[in-house]
Amino acid sequence: FIEETKKVLSLEDLYININKNQSRSMMNKFHHPILLRPAAVATAVATCILLVAPSLSAFSYQPTLVDLSPIAGQQRDVYTMSDWAANCGVQQADGVQLTSYDGQDYFPMTSSDIPAGTCVMSVPNDLVFSSSKAVQEFEGYLQQCENQLVAAGLDDKVPLFRIFFKIIAEYEKGNQSPWFPWLNSLPRLYNNGASMTYDCFDCLPPYAGYCAFAERTNLVNFKKAVGRATPGSSPFSPEILNDGETLKWAYNVASTRSTEVNGERFMAPMIDMFNHGAQTEVEISYDATTGDCYAYSTVDVAAGSPLRVSYGDPTDPTPLFATYGFLDESSPSIFCKLMDRLTEMEELGYGFSDLLFYKDGGISPQVYDVELYHFLKKNDPNNLAQGFYQALMGGDDVTKAQYQEQYWEYTKQELQSHVDGLLEELDGWSTMASSYDLNKHPRVPLILQHNGFVKETFLRVKANLDSM
Repeated sequence: FIEETKKVLSLEDLYININKNQSRSMMNKFHHPILLRPAAVATAVATCILLVAPSLSAFSYQPTLVDLSPIAGQQRDVYTMSDWAANCGVQQADGVQLTSYDGQDYFPMTSSDIPAGTCVMSVPNDLVFSSSKAVQEFEGYLQQCENQLVAAGLDDKVPLFRIFFKIIAEYEKGNQSPWFPWLNSLPRLYNNGASMTYDCFDCLPPYAGYCAFAERTNLVNFKKAVGRATPGSSPFSPEILNDGETLKWAYNVASTRSTEVNGERFMAPMIDMFNHGAQTEVEISYDATTGDCYAYSTVDVAAGSPLRVSYGDPTDPTPLFATYGFLDESSPSIFCKLMDRLTEMEELGYGFSDLLFYKDGGISPQVYDVELYHFLKKNDPNNLAQGFYQALMGGDDVTKAQYQEQYWEYTKQELQSHVDGLLEELDGWSTMASSYDLNKHPRVPLILQHNGFVKETFLRVKANLDSM
């Protein structure tokens, strides 16, 4: 599908013309730790003062921008950021500190026992990014950009775009930005779908490819939209508007470090350091009156434990893999990859999170429903399929069970064919990924990890089916 489309449209035009109405056709085609050392407080205080200082945009000297090179990303300046945050009013419970196992990924951890209901971290409103604040600051510039997103069918991405817009603005101010220490502490390399290439998509299972490709689609639409803020009517320089790598970095920061609350996007430095967990210890909230951000413990947390929040549905790691660029191997299950059953899924009212294969080989009941319904539609759509559909929709479990018992062998054969076919394709995709040059494709290890997770789950499901 991608290769055929490339012949007709350029990369940029491809993504800007993909909208929500085209999602179906695309889906069908895609068949102990290092603790922080102290840093110079004077640097943090001087930077913090900028929060209430007048604009420095009129200064004649050129600001120092955040170095976005991969080499700079290997030495994230988290130390200065932590001191800057403390001097700007960020508060942490006793024992809570940023921690790293590898010098790359930093996250809050506690060295003291924390009771449930404790405020483990708070960030004052002055430091918090929000989509509503961006509207107040950039109202004159945003309208044309957002019209472009609406035209591409991305109305729901407008709040995220506003955060993206604000990040670009602060990046271009360089060390004159009040948030420079925070920006300078962020990762440079991301492994999510927005950062993947066509070669990466070719090595992913259909659902993962679809999710990752959707992120790349959003990125390119954001690039198109911000380009509507043309020089002369834009707060950005032409150099920034034409710098694809910087725009991609800004998108990745916005999409991986902000959260949505009741249709608005928020992003709070230091709060954004919490990692994801299928089992969580912390919840984040925003005070509607003050705009301050808080992180509260939801359970009793023992000393030596990480503090984690939920980034999304923990039952399937693939959407998180595509959006955030990591694999949560603690997830108990994955989507069963029945991408060619989307019509049946919708008719029965099921979503991706309903049709699950479990790591222990288990299969969710909805998978059997969809496979049986698909089989009946192929062979007797007017009578058998309608009868099963009505039993399912009407909650008639007795009749539903009779259908499933009578046609069990057909349902089993359909599932076995699907599982065997995907296992064979997985080997091919992983072999292809292994042949890539890691210098050109640094995301290959994560892709292989993802495909291996899927393969192990499918092998257990296969053993379960074969024993039935």
